Amino acid sequence: MKYRVLGKTNLKVSVIGVGTWQLGGEWGKPYTQSEADAILDEARECGINLIDTAECYGDHTSEKLIGQYIARSRREDWVIATKFGHHFHENFTRSQVWSADEVLAQLDASLKALQTDYIDIYQFHSGTNEVFDNEALWTMLNKQVQAGKIRHLGTSIASNDNLHQVEASSRVGSEVIQVVYNRLDRKPEERVFPSCESQQLGVLARVPLASGYLSGKYKPGAVFAANDVRSRHEAEQTRLKLEEVEQIRRNEVPAGLDMSTWALAWCLKHPAVTAVIPGCKSPEQVRANAAAADYVGEGHPQNWKE
Repeated sequence: MKYRVLGKTNLKVSVIGVGTWQLGGEWGKPYTQSEADAILDEARECGINLIDTAECYGDHTSEKLIGQYIARSRREDWVIATKFGHHFHENFTRSQVWSADEVLAQLDASLKALQTDYIDIYQFHSGTNEVFDNEALWTMLNKQVQAGKIRHLGTSIASNDNLHQVEASSRVGSEVIQVVYNRLDRKPEERVFPSCESQQLGVLARVPLASGYLSGKYKPGAVFAANDVRSRHEAEQTRLKLEEVEQIRRNEVPAGLDMSTWALAWCLKHPAVTAVIPGCKSPEQVRANAAAADYVGEGHPQNWKE
């Protein structure tokens, strides 16, 4: 495993993290504690120390599974990032929670679920600019940093071109940006990444496999089951993505190299990106994701075929 310092936080994180939306049960199956433990055991064995979760991956469900595991581990071995701003009701249905008092209650609920005294990175979760520009919210959050409940604040932007929230980071005390970035979606390179670099913000690239389209498993014409989150995507956009993925596989991915490994390494070559946080449904997927760290420092993946 390779490690990088996350912006100006001084947190040393593995370049491959573990995204845990799936543990909330919205990826087509509920997870038992033993299944979650197996995923996190494999992460530890691979040298991964970064876990990304959220309050609304289930009703703190993902956090609770992680908390049960962390309670039996050394807390200092893990960098835990979670989020605030949404309340889970049922699959893909959430209400928004943005007042300072509501978020403080949500923070305490996350600390309880995670069975920890502090959260390493507490992230504003895909809110509008209007709710972001609430000085009372950030004043409260920075007080929680001073109190030791939060080590660092972050912002998980909904739009991967939301320059407003990124540029306000230094002003509000946010030190980490989480953003959608992958080979199919390079929009952050235009404005978001330059701002992150100028402010020395850590960057966590989410959806680095483009919701699995870049896993190499799906060919043009693939149809997703009704309980698969990708079945909710617009059919024509899915068709175009799968066709583009096929062209990438033919023209950019070296023969014999797993496409998902290539796609994760591709993200990590951008100098603004600190780590990627792919989701994983099994220990085998954790191991496959971790393999991408072997290619960090091997030149840009787009040039591997040359």
